[in-house]
Amino acid sequence: MLCLQVLQTSAQAAAEDAFTVRDIRLNGLQRISPGAVLIALPLRVGDRFDPQRSSAIIRALFQTEFFSDVQLDRDGDVLVINVVERPSIAELNITGNKDIKTEDLQKGLREAGLATGRVFVPSALDQLRQELQRQYYANGKYGMKVDTEVKDLPRNRVRIDITIAEGDVARIRQINIVGNQVFDDETLRGAFELSTPNLLSFITGNDKYSRQKLAGDLEKLHAFYLDRGYLDFDIKSTQVAITPDKREIYITVNVTEGQQYTVDEVKLSGNLVVEPEELVKLVQLRPGDTFSRKKMTQTSDAISERLGEAGYAFANVNPSPEIDKQNATAKLTFFVDPGKRAYVRRISFAGNEKTADEVMRREMRQLEATTFSSAAVERSRVRLERLGFFEDVTVETPAVPGSPDQVDVNFTVKERPSGSISAGVGFGQGSGLLLNAAVTQNNFLGTGDSVSVNFSNSDYSRVYSVAHTNPYATVDGVSRSVSAFLRSTDAADANLTEYDTDSLGGSWGYNVPLSEFSAFGFGVAVEKTKIGTGAFTSTEVLDFINDNGDNYNIFKLNASLARDTRNRAIFPDRGMLRRVSGEIAAPIGDLQFYKLNFTEQHHFPFNDTVSLLLSGTLGYGDGYGDTTELPFFENFFAGGFRTLRGFKDNTLGPRTFSAFTDDDGDPFGGDRLILGRTELFFPVPFMDQQSKNFRMSVFGDAGNVFGADDPVKLGELRYSTGVAAVWISPFGAISIAIAQPFNDGPLDETQRFQFSLGAGF
Repeated sequence: MLCLQVLQTSAQAAAEDAFTVRDIRLNGLQRISPGAVLIALPLRVGDRFDPQRSSAIIRALFQTEFFSDVQLDRDGDVLVINVVERPSIAELNITGNKDIKTEDLQKGLREAGLATGRVFVPSALDQLRQELQRQYYANGKYGMKVDTEVKDLPRNRVRIDITIAEGDVARIRQINIVGNQVFDDETLRGAFELSTPNLLSFITGNDKYSRQKLAGDLEKLHAFYLDRGYLDFDIKSTQVAITPDKREIYITVNVTEGQQYTVDEVKLSGNLVVEPEELVKLVQLRPGDTFSRKKMTQTSDAISERLGEAGYAFANVNPSPEIDKQNATAKLTFFVDPGKRAYVRRISFAGNEKTADEVMRREMRQLEATTFSSAAVERSRVRLERLGFFEDVTVETPAVPGSPDQVDVNFTVKERPSGSISAGVGFGQGSGLLLNAAVTQNNFLGTGDSVSVNFSNSDYSRVYSVAHTNPYATVDGVSRSVSAFLRSTDAADANLTEYDTDSLGGSWGYNVPLSEFSAFGFGVAVEKTKIGTGAFTSTEVLDFINDNGDNYNIFKLNASLARDTRNRAIFPDRGMLRRVSGEIAAPIGDLQFYKLNFTEQHHFPFNDTVSLLLSGTLGYGDGYGDTTELPFFENFFAGGFRTLRGFKDNTLGPRTFSAFTDDDGDPFGGDRLILGRTELFFPVPFMDQQSKNFRMSVFGDAGNVFGADDPVKLGELRYSTGVAAVWISPFGAISIAIAQPFNDGPLDETQRFQFSLGAGF
């Protein structure tokens, strides 16, 4: 309760008389500083006080909102001000909120004057309700309710409890577009993010009304018409109506389409600096075409990019359409201002706490003190991403202050874990229990080298290995790899026929870059392998051992030719890979055979979060000389995560014959392999910020393996489809697939749910 009282005691007559203020005394202050009060006073020591100034003083102090009561008194020539402070907010509790984070709500309340430590003003509760309504209405929750309770605490403090009942999001019942004649409602609504409820709404949430989304959809509608030549298109009005229960939304958009314009003439003007013929090829609109703002913008961007490749970092290309409404035509002129040719002053790196600058600098295709090239800068960024050391790479090219012809190139990276020292346990449905102890560093001491010492043990194999790769063994980018391994395998536990192998070997190889995207690899490998058999070993294995023995020294020569334009080493979403490789076991060894492989991948981005993968793999192998067939332990296999999901690991293709059993035999692999894959990667539903270490997809897999005596028939290919997810976690890749095979044969072993935890990616 506000109170104003001017005391009239025995000295009342003197109080009513004017006097010169010799001092000001403040009584009742607890948290508010005297200085804050004195600054607000419209009176100072030495001023004359009279009763007419009382109301101005009282009003000024109440306007600070610090006090609930103010009284004035006089003690001689001293003005005495008695105040009662408003309570401070000791606690501010918010409950019931799910859709909006507490931190976000607190930020809005702070702007409304409600925050811990501030003075509590009861009128701020109305602002509180308005602020919460604003935030929830923006998210389509018009049925939300807010209850507040203020509790007194000791020492003139209060606790404010805010209870929110969010209610349901208002769902769109109808979207009406009025005034359209050229395009029907269904076509126009197809460009909207918002929609009426459908089968996918529970995932996409596109039937939940949002003011921001509607604004975006109206912009998309405007762009839809401008891209089809309707330059006079206008959105006259938009009405959003909500039902009384605040659960359903009706949206009506009134439009005027206007007439469609065609391109009458296209010209390039200004200082073109590069050959005009090159720029003309970049123009996407020609006389007689329907006008398109999208193509006009793409043309402007393409010309700017071409000028950037020529060193003109500050080029401006401004399209200017000249409209002729009478004839419904547009003359289009692109004004080219290349500016000065730019040079790179300095290239810098930030965010690389582990990786040495030199490792990044050797990937640069843009050099310091040379002409700036936007293409070279972008290629440098892609090469950094392809290292696999970084989760994200961004680049900026700011102008150098005071130098109109210089720029700096600044790369910022976010490093991902590139190595580990670990001992762990994992599980894979194909490999069973995985025990591993490893020291792995893909970016050893920040040098870019890959070093690993590994021990792993699963149901069917035990592997000890060491390996080292130097990607820049020479300054020209020739890489060198060396490795050694000791491996024991029990094929029966890998879903194959019964035999076991003990192998010891090593390899040495080089990879030589032929161009920016192509490389040639070659190397040698030495391997000593011993085959063991059991009581149920198949006839095929026994026959091979009878012909060739069970202990082999193998000397392999290998070579490969690859072209790789993919944009990233992990989770690429654009570019292609084409790789041909082969290896041959030289005649100086105990076995003579060869294997050929061909792989092709194409990644097609639809936008920043959705991309399509098309890939295929072919494999062929055979023996030569004294070895009449491809050794069975070198066979190709299909089934499982890496080849054909939905089928059990290694179980497709030819099967063995056993003289000891009457069953259908065990998977044996084959000397020919055909694989194909189509996979659509998309954002993770319900995640506002997408992770670059996690992705989901829908896929279709196809393939099989064939034996030497089996003709390759496309009708024998197996197919599956399903959904998959991969997470590159700190302790390894976690892969999950739910697949449905739909033409499995009577002997095929299917596995609709597959997962792998803790295995390599």
